[in-house]
Amino acid sequence: MSARTKITYATMRADNEELHRAYERAVEKVRTEWLGHKHPFVVNGEPREGDGYVEERSPVDREVVVGHFARATREDVDEAVAAAQAFFPEWSRTPWRERVQLLRRAAETISERAFEYAALLSLEVGKSRLEALADVEETADLIRYYCRQMEEHDGFQVPMEALSEKERNRSVLRPYGAWAVISPFNFPMALAGGPTGAALVAGNTVVLKPSEQAFLSALKLYEAFRDAGLPAGALHVLTGPGESVGDALAHHPGVDGLTFTGSYAVGMSLYRSVATDRPKPVICEMGGKNPVVVSARADLEQAVEGVVRAAFGFSGQKCSATSRVYVEQPVYDRFVELLVERTAGLKVGNPLERDTFTGPVVSEEAVARFERGVEDVERAGGRVLVGGRRLAGGDLARGFYVAPTVVEAPPGHRVWKEELFVPLVAVAPVDSLDEGLRLANDTPYGLTAGFYSKDPGEVERFLDRIEAGVVYVNRRAGATTGAWPGMQPFGGWKASGSTGKASGGPYYLQQYLREQSQTVIEG
Repeated sequence: MSARTKITYATMRADNEELHRAYERAVEKVRTEWLGHKHPFVVNGEPREGDGYVEERSPVDREVVVGHFARATREDVDEAVAAAQAFFPEWSRTPWRERVQLLRRAAETISERAFEYAALLSLEVGKSRLEALADVEETADLIRYYCRQMEEHDGFQVPMEALSEKERNRSVLRPYGAWAVISPFNFPMALAGGPTGAALVAGNTVVLKPSEQAFLSALKLYEAFRDAGLPAGALHVLTGPGESVGDALAHHPGVDGLTFTGSYAVGMSLYRSVATDRPKPVICEMGGKNPVVVSARADLEQAVEGVVRAAFGFSGQKCSATSRVYVEQPVYDRFVELLVERTAGLKVGNPLERDTFTGPVVSEEAVARFERGVEDVERAGGRVLVGGRRLAGGDLARGFYVAPTVVEAPPGHRVWKEELFVPLVAVAPVDSLDEGLRLANDTPYGLTAGFYSKDPGEVERFLDRIEAGVVYVNRRAGATTGAWPGMQPFGGWKASGSTGKASGGPYYLQQYLREQSQTVIEG
């Protein structure tokens, strides 16, 4: 086993000492060489400073300055989109096999830099080392998967039937043009690099606008593409506020398609407003309120471990995080007892430390959202079974740390309905599997869902009736989390997604392409 051992979201633990030493060396390198500097954004391969710089600090320790990042202006957006448009003819005419070869080099470059990038993710957004390593490797594997999709479909060129021997017909999928990617803080590499890689290998050019809490991760991702040989005109990165830069990019008339990952409110606003002058593809992934149903026939230890990992991994800041658990009455008390015990034993702290299970939430606003959720439960007559407080002792006082929390809340309370994006899970007993399924589906969202039962008939009922795009049964490594490219396509139903085509799955890449029917008469 080498330090390059691949870590995924299903990795329960890593005992490879070489891996840990490599990560710790990378932390020192990132601290001393990457943090605290000024960083321009990049348009057409050239650094730009916009209208000045904004400081970004680490949620792990607010005394740590991640860097100072240039604020793009609307004029910079115009010029980035114009540059992407100008290079599109050349990039789209590059033979698809050459694009695949180049994107594969980019994926390998990302994997080669996995430890440095993971150390950066820990410092910039607070991911534990295994979560961070998985984020980086998922980025590379998403790109590899989309390259493989191009190959398996022979560049998406399909011969069609003809009316005569002289007629040659074919269907060809071709790229749209300049594509915008707006990515979130919680998967700074995967949710920037995955859509960017898909758009690029399909032949589109890309303008990337990353989260304000993950600017450096996006710029380092750009370096991997650049160093792999991607032409300067193919990818541009804009750093700046979402309300100005992101909005201007999403609604720019020169943008031909958009991929957005973030909140339901913003995603739906973009979905409704982007295609004003003409139809455009808008791919939105908009979160979830993900349920788990636990049968009386479940392995309770397996269920508890799956819920803990899915609810509290990365402090619940995943759109796939478990936030609701419905347990059949006969096993409810025992399940809750085990869940509270396991939750109380989790180590919350500096994510750079090897035995930390979960680090900080990303901001003071997230802490306030957590505290409001807890207060609302107690005010409504609910109970906090474990956690429920901010952690501010010792070094933790310099960051945004909260205790993983399990609550019981009255039916209809907002913790059953709203996506809080913090480490808080609500539990409730149900009288039957049917009631559990009804409550699980009683949400506008439909991203992920989990189920635990040893009964094959119950499993089939769950799979047949659950309204979610990604479902897991009896999964110890994460009740509702942990999808991997080429294994579990990741995308939501209902209010969780706009297309029904999941990333890392066989139908995702085609969204970055449009069909052209070609007829040629010979002679």
